[in-house]
Amino acid sequence: MNTRNTTNFPSMISELKLAKNAAIEAGKIINNYYQADYEIKEKGNHNPVTTADHAADSYLKNILLETRREYGWLSEETIDSHERINKERIWIVDPLDGTKEFIEGIPNFVVSVALVENCEAIIGVLYNPVTKEIFTAAKGEGAFLNGKPIHCSTSKNVSDMVMLTSRSETRRGLWEPYNQIFGEFRAVGSVAYKLGLTAAGEADIFASLRPKNEWDICAGNCIINEAGGKLIDLTGKRVSFNQESTLIEPGLIAGEIGAVDKTLTILTKKK
Repeated sequence: MNTRNTTNFPSMISELKLAKNAAIEAGKIINNYYQADYEIKEKGNHNPVTTADHAADSYLKNILLETRREYGWLSEETIDSHERINKERIWIVDPLDGTKEFIEGIPNFVVSVALVENCEAIIGVLYNPVTKEIFTAAKGEGAFLNGKPIHCSTSKNVSDMVMLTSRSETRRGLWEPYNQIFGEFRAVGSVAYKLGLTAAGEADIFASLRPKNEWDICAGNCIINEAGGKLIDLTGKRVSFNQESTLIEPGLIAGEIGAVDKTLTILTKKK
């Protein structure tokens, strides 16, 4: 890992401003396609990509790398280059997280922009261009929703906890064994959006029983951390970013620290 001196890097405030402005502009591009005509292709099994994904990705890559030429780049919609591994700072982006929801006309999708330094997310921005919600965070500076501070919160009892889960995992019945343990399951599209809502105290926990990629969770991880919570995989480990393999297995839990620990114990016992 590269460990050169970081004193010449721009301030966290300027990095956050750059990421926030870029996410908002990318959101405007996406809104031009929302509930309009665009092309849909399949990247893999049940993994669609649209004209909106590519247009937002192109804009973000141009503006972020043009402004910070020395940084690396990782995006769901860009062919990966392992040159990024040697970069101390790297943008990790999902230009449209929640493409299925975008296609269905459900406003559960966001632009996700994160900046990583030495494997840790230090800037996180999530922008929902339909609802105009913008979740932001910078390491050591707190987390915000539309400029107002947010904090993870939780119910004392697991039986009262609200958990945000994947629509596909819910349809497949993966959460049925836990119906009598947790208070309520809410199926919401977009992993990143679920992380933002959890950081804002709209739910106690976000959890996934299936692997996710770095670009799905990177910005949200920063926001969760700055909202006083944590994100771990289902083995109990925190996530390191800018790895050779972008896949994070076997699944994830995020939210208020105590709630995450309780949830991990329950999910581990059920295996």
